[in-house]
Amino acid sequence: MIPKLHLHSLLYSPTLKVCVVFFLSIMVCKPAAAQYYLYDDKYYDNPFLFEAGVSLAAMNSLTDVGGRRGKGTSGVKDFNFKNTKPAGSVYVAMGYQNVFAARIEATVGAIKGYDSILESVKKSNAVGRYNRNLNFRSRISEITLTGEFHPILFFANYNEDQFPPNLSPYLIAGIGVYHFNPQAYYKGNWIDLQPLHTEGQGFAEYPARKNYTLTQVNFPFGIGFRYELTRFLNVRFEGIFRKLTTDYLDDVSTRYIQPELFAKYLRGTNLTNALILNNRGRADALPEATTAQPGGIRGNPNNEDHYMTLNLKVGLVIGRERVANSPRKTNQQKCPRLF
Repeated sequence: MIPKLHLHSLLYSPTLKVCVVFFLSIMVCKPAAAQYYLYDDKYYDNPFLFEAGVSLAAMNSLTDVGGRRGKGTSGVKDFNFKNTKPAGSVYVAMGYQNVFAARIEATVGAIKGYDSILESVKKSNAVGRYNRNLNFRSRISEITLTGEFHPILFFANYNEDQFPPNLSPYLIAGIGVYHFNPQAYYKGNWIDLQPLHTEGQGFAEYPARKNYTLTQVNFPFGIGFRYELTRFLNVRFEGIFRKLTTDYLDDVSTRYIQPELFAKYLRGTNLTNALILNNRGRADALPEATTAQPGGIRGNPNNEDHYMTLNLKVGLVIGRERVANSPRKTNQQKCPRLF
């Protein structure tokens, strides 16, 4: 038997009140198929809409390699448009009352960076990075689960008898899993860098430098704009930034190691490649390149890497239904909007 005090608390709890209101709203409304939110004078939206689409994107990154004039940073100041590569995606989404949506999306693309891009500014304080002479590329494969929030539609308090606006800005955030594989170009070949342990990752002499995995979690977030082309098609423009938990997207993070250590852990081709690719400082480098000695700065471990996309999407909307007459003149039961 429930004690009286607990029963009283239960009866007057906010959670129970919400449940009762929700239950009563279901009881007084007809099945969900009869609920609608007016799209225009000929079509209406069911509370849940589905969408499937494709995306053409431009992908770029912020890493230790390359960049722009001056000291390297993790901010947009070091963003170089010349490194932009094409990308694409497919997605499916489910939206609720045009305000919230959940989306699953698969993206493929590529990123790159190279210190020689700084040749035109090598006499500035970017000379250290130019003389470092590193380069990389990486293909990116990603699957994300994200949520959308349309603030204007949420706060405008429009109801089911009003047409929603054709243009709606929104916020997007979520979680993803991505695969990358940094490679360096050397004498006509692209060489995988992760197996080379170029900064002593996994070596006993550097216990703080852990091996990095090529499949990791990321956290995408950004903003977008959705425009309704027709009742069945929309277009979106999005800018999505990925927060990563690694600084090895480009295989560069911290300081040079003693080159003789590679022979202790590597053999054959991997040993040869590690000795060549861990330190590619220019032979004609200025005195600033003395930092390329063991213990010298190779990358900045305080700036984690990132990648981002600008996306143009086209989506097919599923769930809008035609009515013979205006919904205002039908006998359909309209359930109140929850938000």
